Amino acid sequence: MKHREALIPFPASGNPDPMDLPGWLHWVDSCPSTNTWATTHADRLPHGAVVFTRRQTAGRGQHGRTWHSPMGVLTASFILDFPMPQLSGLSLVIGLAVIHAIEDLLPDQRGRLCLKWSNDVLIAGRKVAGILCEATSGSRSGQTRVVVGIGLNRCVDFVQAELSPDQVGNAISLHEISTVPEELDLLERSRHYLMQVRDIVVQHWDSSRFDGIVPLFPELHQRDGLRDRSITLELNGESISGQAVGFDDQGRLLVRSPQGVIHPFTSGRIIQY
Repeated sequence: MKHREALIPFPASGNPDPMDLPGWLHWVDSCPSTNTWATTHADRLPHGAVVFTRRQTAGRGQHGRTWHSPMGVLTASFILDFPMPQLSGLSLVIGLAVIHAIEDLLPDQRGRLCLKWSNDVLIAGRKVAGILCEATSGSRSGQTRVVVGIGLNRCVDFVQAELSPDQVGNAISLHEISTVPEELDLLERSRHYLMQVRDIVVQHWDSSRFDGIVPLFPELHQRDGLRDRSITLELNGESISGQAVGFDDQGRLLVRSPQGVIHPFTSGRIIQY
């Protein structure tokens, strides 16, 4: 039986002085993309470093799409080093860490957050955060360095930002549903859980099976916002419909076709669910 892991709650503490920034935080006044900035400076950033800005001018999402970052979106990139090259399913467990960070600060939202394969966090079916994981050549000592970009709608006025309905989509901001956590609190707790997730994946990774995310399967399945839903996946210009039935040990989305055959997908975009 596989060992099961659970994330350990962040220890309670008072809010630090915003001017007294921790050593792991690199605050950038403005940049096109925190992931781009982190990748450019990767050789000078240690494992566990966080790059943050309030003004991201050219954010990037998955599949080359634009990530719109109006005022109120918390945009940050987290530097994680892994001693292995295979990182299947990483965005799923990163999403789990983001969920724990939000629920720590908004306990009234516990149980409402879920994952949308492969890189979104939802509240009540609406997107509150997106994740972009990118490997970079700035690794050290044979490590695989991953820049984990997170965009979290903290207190966004989508109307004032003059985004079109297509650009906003089904997005939601934390201020619409609860109190607004402090930026530093969100960064600190996100980093806390991301470092835990990284250590769990490393500890349980097996090169013959690539199953480092398996210990987190119970919670991944519990948080799966697509499970048992009828979905449509867009892949290489083709639309594929079926029923989502979970993930496999490589983080691939499992979809049951109308004929009852289960197909695994490593990539694609969910366009209906």
